[in-house]
Amino acid sequence: MKKICLVLIVLLAASSFVFGKGQQGGGGGATAPSAGSGTLIGIAMPETHVRRWGKDGASLKAFAEAKGYRAEVAFGDADQAQQNRQIEGFLTQGAKLLVVGNINDGVNSVIAQAASDEVAVIAYDRLIMESADYDYYITFDNFKVGQFQGQGIEQGLNLASATAESPKYITLFAGSPTDNNSKFFFDGAMNILNPYIEKGVLKVIGPYPKTSADNDNFQRIATENWQAPLAKTRMENLLSNDARDVVLDAVLAPNDTLARAIIEACLADAKYVGGKLPVVTGQDAEFDSALSIKNGQQYMTVFKDTTKLAEAAIILADQILKNQTPNIPGASLASGSLTSIGDTGKKVVKTYLLEPVIVTKSNLSVPINAGFYPDDEAAKLR
Repeated sequence: MKKICLVLIVLLAASSFVFGKGQQGGGGGATAPSAGSGTLIGIAMPETHVRRWGKDGASLKAFAEAKGYRAEVAFGDADQAQQNRQIEGFLTQGAKLLVVGNINDGVNSVIAQAASDEVAVIAYDRLIMESADYDYYITFDNFKVGQFQGQGIEQGLNLASATAESPKYITLFAGSPTDNNSKFFFDGAMNILNPYIEKGVLKVIGPYPKTSADNDNFQRIATENWQAPLAKTRMENLLSNDARDVVLDAVLAPNDTLARAIIEACLADAKYVGGKLPVVTGQDAEFDSALSIKNGQQYMTVFKDTTKLAEAAIILADQILKNQTPNIPGASLASGSLTSIGDTGKKVVKTYLLEPVIVTKSNLSVPINAGFYPDDEAAKLR
């Protein structure tokens, strides 16, 4: 009898150890994954025709794997239905967290599905609009990105010294109408440019939405899915029609891919061939645009160190999965008026912001010294 009791005591102790160990970790009795646990993080990026998204996907995967997670990356080819299938695939595989750079708000159905499955979602550099089914967004201060673009035009045209008797001419482009960031970029730029337009020293050729709230005109300058061929075609049409009898001094271009398409259209126009191109803005510090800046074509870009953004997103993911209060080096939680950056129309999500940097020919060394380019590309920019 004593032997039986002793065996029972040993078995009870062993089972207590096993079950107790399994319940360590986050609150509410949930098991908090640790580094090396193999927990799956699904990474859904919107497309690859803008070079940065391929780089972001690779960086996110590498940072997640360095923390011991399994990570899968999928690219949606600017097709929301395709991206939804990819996200559903992640959920089927048992992903515990999703990092989503969405294409449009057609993603909401699978974000709702993730919420139903208790899978955390981080909106990555694109706010998921009209959804209350997720809690986190990480991005750059995109209003400031737009302000930097406006300041680039202000500086490049010396608008402070311009007069209404000899005005400067500008035409306006915006990003994809389904990407909420497009509105912040545009409104930030117009925050700088509108005072000059109102004084008559800067004249807009083509549609002029004072802000993105002028939806009809904003749609006329927007570029569906950030497609460079659409921007080039629109620029060619402007040069043949509204801008036929003027020489443009500036073009507000929302990113580098579109900037290069716009410059290509200008270079085919007799007024600009061999002459001075307009001041053309951009963002993302893509190599081809950095080279264009070095060569005196594109005027400026905005450097958003997306490697740091990817690292910050995975730090956030790790802390969420471990039920920790997020504390991300180099990122700040949006507060005050900046909380509107995280307003989905259904709720205000916690928004973590990284700082962008304006880059012109004079400080092209900034992204180079940050290790943003491979060695062979950096050598061509020095």
